[in-house]
Amino acid sequence: MTSAPNTYDNILEINELQTSFFTKDLEVKAVDGVSFSIPKGKVLGVVGESGSGKSITSLSILRLIEEPGRIKGGEIKFKGENLLDKSEAQMRKIRGNEISMIFQEPMTSLNPTFTVGQQIGEAYKIHQGLNKKEAKKRSIEMLKLVGIPSPEKRVDQYPHELSGGMRQRVMIAMALACKPELLIADEPTTALDVTIQAQILDLIKDLQEQLDMGVLLITHDLGVVAETCDYVAVMYCGKVVEYTDTKTLFSSPKHPYTVGLMQSIPQHDKDVEGDLSVIKGSVPSPANMPKGCRFAPRCPFATDLCHEKLPNLETDEDGNQIRCWIYSDEWNGDPEVSVYEQSETTS
Repeated sequence: MTSAPNTYDNILEINELQTSFFTKDLEVKAVDGVSFSIPKGKVLGVVGESGSGKSITSLSILRLIEEPGRIKGGEIKFKGENLLDKSEAQMRKIRGNEISMIFQEPMTSLNPTFTVGQQIGEAYKIHQGLNKKEAKKRSIEMLKLVGIPSPEKRVDQYPHELSGGMRQRVMIAMALACKPELLIADEPTTALDVTIQAQILDLIKDLQEQLDMGVLLITHDLGVVAETCDYVAVMYCGKVVEYTDTKTLFSSPKHPYTVGLMQSIPQHDKDVEGDLSVIKGSVPSPANMPKGCRFAPRCPFATDLCHEKLPNLETDEDGNQIRCWIYSDEWNGDPEVSVYEQSETTS
């Protein structure tokens, strides 16, 4: 008897996700109609400035939004099934088992009162029903897998006895203990020095390929995206403004915000003085968003249309997605505008 074929192509598919935070008089739309997908076995990088909604999107996927926050609408399809339709008991079986997450700062994510072996082993006991002895054995195997030396010794140590790089490796071991099909990594190298960052990213990439996982990698570092990701979603003010494969993003960025991010990266072949580009202005307050395109107040190409009307996320013939009036039939600015070329000229 043959098993039924998979009925999904994407391990994760998010459609029009909306997550807001509420006060007595105000609704703050932290994630406002976000859509993107992750093909099976691929890495999606989500990039954008602080406050763009990256981390809230990842917490929404795991249904970890707490009051005064609330997921208001949309779909979060994991293996073809909408997680927003699952009960809390069903979500507890999925978290840490089928979907795992690595957080930014391991010292705030690891419990200082338990050994690292106890914390890794907890996933085995909860999700796979292993006893204490078997869970410890598997924990040692995971510590070895993530490259921690002397795992038989380290398994009985507490988080404060390990270096920052080792603690982050422990976090990865915990996340991958049950061989999840989707890994969410939220700025996993922020607190580490550059050398250790590279090691951790290489480790995540190697394990992703070994286990054929889908990975959602949240970062502000485009260098990390170039080295690690297959696809990229660029977020700004709670919305995706560009979604494409990594090669296309770096060779032909479309959205003015994406171009601005690219040109803000220091170039080794340029003098630092006078050549470092910046995106003028600042991110608007989530409590007071612009009426039209949210990037319009900072965009050098914005017209009256951009300030008055919010563009949709449109898909081109190659499957790339862009939220910008320049690429629509309604664009009323220069019809020959080339965002990347003009930005290079004015930077």
